Amino acid sequence: MSQKFIPAVFMRGGSSKGVIFHARDLPDEQGARDQLFLDVLGTPDPYGRQLNGMGGGISSLSKVAIIGPSTHPDADVDYTFGQVVVDRPLVDYGANCGNLSSVVGPFAVDTGLVAASDGEVLVRIHNTNTRKIIHARFEVRDGKAVTQGDFAIAGVAGTAARIRLDFLDPGGTVTPGLLPTGNVVDRITVEDVGDLEVSLVDASNPVAYVRAADLGLEGTESPDTIEAVPGLMAKLDRIRRHAGVLMGLGTTPESVGLSNPKIAMVVQPKQFKTLDGEVFEPATHEIGVRMLSMERAHRAVTLTGAMCVGVACRIEGTLPNQLATPPAADGEIRVGNPSGVVSVGSEIRFDGGWIADSAVVFRTARTLMVGAVAVPE
Repeated sequence: MSQKFIPAVFMRGGSSKGVIFHARDLPDEQGARDQLFLDVLGTPDPYGRQLNGMGGGISSLSKVAIIGPSTHPDADVDYTFGQVVVDRPLVDYGANCGNLSSVVGPFAVDTGLVAASDGEVLVRIHNTNTRKIIHARFEVRDGKAVTQGDFAIAGVAGTAARIRLDFLDPGGTVTPGLLPTGNVVDRITVEDVGDLEVSLVDASNPVAYVRAADLGLEGTESPDTIEAVPGLMAKLDRIRRHAGVLMGLGTTPESVGLSNPKIAMVVQPKQFKTLDGEVFEPATHEIGVRMLSMERAHRAVTLTGAMCVGVACRIEGTLPNQLATPPAADGEIRVGNPSGVVSVGSEIRFDGGWIADSAVVFRTARTLMVGAVAVPE
């Protein structure tokens, strides 16, 4: 045969989709795994569509996850996320995907990795990318994760059963700490940009924050509009790479990887229109964000990025904190983005320095297909 078939599950998690593998079904050697993932997703594709694979042509639809027995005493399963680059033969493991984290618990229950009785269950997840623990809580019925419900999330049509994700101790995933430089604001000098204030925060994922106004933007633009501004994407990537050096993610701007840090333009609450035409007024959110991921303007906001925004808004003096309206009494931050509003809860305290104890978000997930994916023999 010219092809072989590998067991896999195709799932939507939050506003992302990915191919999910049980660790036992994959080759042990990393290079062989990476090549398998490239073949499955249809990468590299110079046309940017991944027509020869399961990918969807954009970063949020070009993902894989490996789930298997836990190697951590405080977890039930291990979960490794892989971001498959669309136009280059590269699988990046430098960050976790918060959206795809929502599939891990249901996959573990549905495939028998975790035994669960009917009712609300807790699956403790060890994310190997960040070495952090995530608690997933969701309903189980007849031994399977419930998928139907009335909970809606921005960027996903319809409703589904709610999944609660608690990211424990989210500070310092791949950098020295919650504030990698120890500062709430840093000043950098970037070619063709000049001097610029940035806030560098690592909570669930490292993000470099800049004011949208400092780049001549309103902060309410659509992703397509952002990408169409001459020279803007290149400037943002240069800022991102300089920030990455300060965060310890590379010794030179050129050595900073694609996945981390993310870069986000932040703005005080303003009226904005979503990709589906809905209008949100300033009172519906505490802060507006336009985020870039894998060299593209994100059509919503990465979930780990949204959690980082929620945490950053509560750290006094950061750019998000300066621009945000005060959070609710329970610490909830509503993040306006091109697809709508995402709510983030967090536990933040100051004890000689800023500490993030947890970040909480709610997602939905659904199994789309169970079977096997074909790869070259």
